[in-house]
Amino acid sequence: MKYTTKDKAIILLSDGTIFHGKSVGIKGTTTGEICFNTGVTGYQEIFTDPSYFGQIMLSTTAHIGNYGVHTDEVDSDGIKIAGLVCKNFSYNFSRPAAYESLYEYFEKKNLIAVSDVDTRALVSYIRDNGAMNAVISTDGKTIEELKAILNAVPNMNGLELASKVSTTEPYFYGNEDATYKVSALDFGIKTNILRCLAERDCYVKVFPYNTPLSELQKFNPDGYFLSNGPGDPQPLVDVIETAKDIIATDKPVFGICLGHQIIALSQGINTYKMFNGHRGINHPVMNVETNKGEITSQNHGFAVVREEVENNPNVEITHYHLNDNTVAGIRLKDKQVFSVQYHPESSPGPNDSKYLFDQFVSYMKEQKEA
Repeated sequence: MKYTTKDKAIILLSDGTIFHGKSVGIKGTTTGEICFNTGVTGYQEIFTDPSYFGQIMLSTTAHIGNYGVHTDEVDSDGIKIAGLVCKNFSYNFSRPAAYESLYEYFEKKNLIAVSDVDTRALVSYIRDNGAMNAVISTDGKTIEELKAILNAVPNMNGLELASKVSTTEPYFYGNEDATYKVSALDFGIKTNILRCLAERDCYVKVFPYNTPLSELQKFNPDGYFLSNGPGDPQPLVDVIETAKDIIATDKPVFGICLGHQIIALSQGINTYKMFNGHRGINHPVMNVETNKGEITSQNHGFAVVREEVENNPNVEITHYHLNDNTVAGIRLKDKQVFSVQYHPESSPGPNDSKYLFDQFVSYMKEQKEA
């Protein structure tokens, strides 16, 4: 399927800056925090990652859509981004295994996408001025109308979004006869995380984000998992208290991204909103224990305050980002509790960070055999 008519489109940033592009063919207006991802491949995984909920995705790669859409490359139950901005949008695809074009995929969900944008200029502007709210429109709205819409969009700083993407009812993943049982709190969990746990002989019960420890314990788990997710972690006050309760059980605990931040907050370590955040599949991370680098996939706009980790006698830094020295992993010194600020399941290395799942399982095995 090839769409030929391209109407004019507008990208309006919260500071009043305007960029122009063309509609890929779906009319409408959408808002969110605009941020950029430097990954050259994996666009379907990005679009379906719940951590991107409420964000307009700006892709730095030159072509989007050229390999179509595949059923095995989704990380949730559907598209989570608020909109897409790109340079070249491909209506045709060349991969035989793909079942439809990206345009058809977007059309079903009425996702607003803008192409023919000077993405180099827009990325440079965001790098210099920080991630900010934006509105993209393909339906002819005036600048004044768009400004009024944009003024009503809440700032990501202080915005709780985990409740928007979490499951509303518990569900199971994996083989019920597996050796290990894991209770997972869903703040926006990616399907591939569940696959990685199931591949390691884990049967996972996924719970809504605000489930108390008493309910998590009814599954009689060997360990607890705190998932990735969107938004600011600090408003999740009750969840932070639940994390304290989970850690007090002395069972193994593994956290990724938002889960990592929740673990830090439970130990009195603050988080902060980053100027741009880290989003891409080529982020270099140093493992402090092995002194080896890992190529990681990252997607976060908030981070843990490094100085507060260094000053906490019960917590130590296990990984740090080589570009800016931000905290990329922590561990509680007296417990089998650890977390990372990147996605070990995404495999950009490709297997640089998979050992983290093995480490979690080894902790559970150790306790079962004790």
